[in-house]
Amino acid sequence: MEVITAISYFSIFLTLIYVFVVATFIRGWAIIKVFKPNNNQAKTKVSILIAARNEELLIGKTLSDIIAQDYDKSLVEVIVIDDHSTDRTSEIISSYAKDGVKLITLNEANALNSYKKKAIQTAIAEAVGDLIITTDADCRMGTNWLKTIVNCYETNGYKMISSPVAYFEEKSFFEKLQTLEFSYLIGLGASTIGNNNPSTCNGANLAYEKEAFFEVGGFTGIDDLASGDDELLLHKMTAMYDRKIGFLKNADAIVYTHAKPTLSEFLQQRKRWASKTTKYKDKVVLILGASIWLFNLSILINAFLAIIFPASNSLQFLFIQLALKFIIELIFLIGITNFFKRKQLLFLLPILNIPHILYFIYIGILGSSGKYDWKGRLVN
Repeated sequence: MEVITAISYFSIFLTLIYVFVVATFIRGWAIIKVFKPNNNQAKTKVSILIAARNEELLIGKTLSDIIAQDYDKSLVEVIVIDDHSTDRTSEIISSYAKDGVKLITLNEANALNSYKKKAIQTAIAEAVGDLIITTDADCRMGTNWLKTIVNCYETNGYKMISSPVAYFEEKSFFEKLQTLEFSYLIGLGASTIGNNNPSTCNGANLAYEKEAFFEVGGFTGIDDLASGDDELLLHKMTAMYDRKIGFLKNADAIVYTHAKPTLSEFLQQRKRWASKTTKYKDKVVLILGASIWLFNLSILINAFLAIIFPASNSLQFLFIQLALKFIIELIFLIGITNFFKRKQLLFLLPILNIPHILYFIYIGILGSSGKYDWKGRLVN
């Protein structure tokens, strides 16, 4: 029983670490003020890059949204890189040539592990814009999206700007759960930028100076990993440009995309995202990540001990862990969901809490090893 008690008290220690970490997220999010654009005339030449593979169903809507941007057309270049699509993606992109959309067809004879990085780097080499903006072929945005990003760039002089991404048009209860969880991830990334320790961002809505991209060596050193065209590039930018990374907290800057319809697709996506952690160089981030994983594991262990040894105090410790986890996450998510105007999703948090623990443990194990499917390819 002494061993069980020791495990339970250690689980409380891990819980306090988790509460502290999420408290720093709350602080970081609060530090970032809502950006209020000025009325200055934009003068930055922009290249919008989209890497697309088998996106015939949605890419037309994405391109239509970009063409409809309230921004000087002479300052905008749109480049779409067709990554070996086997459907009508290339044909649809070509139909927008009259609107100035440029098509680059990726013709790699040899197999690569990171086709997306290759696609983006190929496009940047041909881009004429001073500011590179990446988004995905299944995203939607409002007409003020581009000018809001550029105004933030010209006002603050950032080298890289991470902007918000949100899920929308959910078709099931499962997709709504994903929207809440994804909001947490976006808020987490924003808060680390607010705390001047950037750790995560999303390539569906990312802007950076072309010159800065080349100065940090582009994707060199991270090009062996299928994922990481956003997050690992962020780390390289942060290392060279201290305090020149910003998060654009403005509703007009939100890019919208869709949650995964099935559990299998969701797990494959999250496994891909988790695989990037193998390239992290910041030991503090790695230690904190490991502590959070152990915290979730300790909840599972306390639940197991409470069942096997009902006379122990494991059940009480389990309740304490779950209560503190719920409260601190709720406080954090109130601010995030308020920004996205999705506060009604907070009622899902108690439902999400338990399965998210199991999911976090599972992804933590699989994300650091093995291969996964991405766009019909098996990569690692």
